[in-house]
Amino acid sequence: MIRFERVTKRYPDGTAAVDELSFEVAEGELVTLVGPSGCGKTTTMMMVNRLVEPTSGRVFVDGEDVATVDPVRLRRRIGYVIQQVGLFPHRTVLDNTATVPLLLGWTRARARARAAELLDLVGLDPTTYGPRYPDQLSGGQRQRVGVARALAADPPVLLMDEPFGAVDPVVREQLQDEFLRMQAAVRKTVLLVTHDIEEAVRLGDRIAVYGPGRGEQLDTPGAVLGAPATPYVAEFVGADRGLKRLSVTAVEPGDLEQPPLARPDEPADRAAARLRAQGARWAVVLDTAGDLHGWVGIDALGTGGSVGDHARRMDAWVPVGAPLRQAFGLMLQQDAGWVAVLDGAHFLGVLTPATLHEALRRSVDADARGVARGQVSFDSVAKA
Repeated sequence: MIRFERVTKRYPDGTAAVDELSFEVAEGELVTLVGPSGCGKTTTMMMVNRLVEPTSGRVFVDGEDVATVDPVRLRRRIGYVIQQVGLFPHRTVLDNTATVPLLLGWTRARARARAAELLDLVGLDPTTYGPRYPDQLSGGQRQRVGVARALAADPPVLLMDEPFGAVDPVVREQLQDEFLRMQAAVRKTVLLVTHDIEEAVRLGDRIAVYGPGRGEQLDTPGAVLGAPATPYVAEFVGADRGLKRLSVTAVEPGDLEQPPLARPDEPADRAAARLRAQGARWAVVLDTAGDLHGWVGIDALGTGGSVGDHARRMDAWVPVGAPLRQAFGLMLQQDAGWVAVLDGAHFLGVLTPATLHEALRRSVDADARGVARGQVSFDSVAKA
């Protein structure tokens, strides 16, 4: 969808903001451009909509050389979101959102209906927020309106320049969550500029790490964190890149241990005897459908009754596919030696600190070998 062919931007003083840059962004892919200030990432993005013209090389959008397209027409079919949003203060939120469709000749009714639809998509009730003016919104709400406005004409490409950088960390995380939810629904082709490696890792399908005027590595978040291509990338992503990788490594069924199980209607003394024979101190309690009911410790089973009489609620659980970081955080928060992993309500197994570590190491090794994680055994990782 977006292709750079040996693109260079050189200024009159001889400074090369971008030098011989070549890469592609597939349709529906979100690529984050990350690097320190002045490294050329914003210049790269602005050459897509011709706010900056390259000195040499070519930029294509959907197979069309942007240099051959009228800049105004080009920009009206590319969504653009900036850090300071740039809403018109004298227009309502609904009319701000409808700006580009109106410029494209849509009827006012159609443009406002589309604007209402997009406000709802970004989590703003159009009946509540549509009549308001920008100065009546919080910073996070204005940022959502900026995203809605960029999407209003249904552009195939979305350019985002530090879109969540002007809000506090809590709101920023909420906006990132909302944007990921929205992107899963609309699947735009996105270039997103950030200086924050955490944000790049969290949002990007792939990450382009920039050094001064050039790309150092373009790869998946897991590969950038697990196998930095250059010393520069390793230094930029930080010595704690293993912890960062927890955010982009999902819990998979193959990571799980199968603990002792019990049923709520099982006599407590029988369950206790079985656990002792297995050398176990606790069991996960499942109902007849295999759904999670809770857990029980062997010491609680000595007072008679059924397992269900003594079962305790299970608060330490995550859905399958959740990031390892979420599971690790729950272990710390709940002071738990394991977390349950569920598919809906159905119990799949437990993740322990040891299996979490194994999953992370398998993930790194799988990226290095170019294979699926399930093809890497822990024994092979340990021997590597």
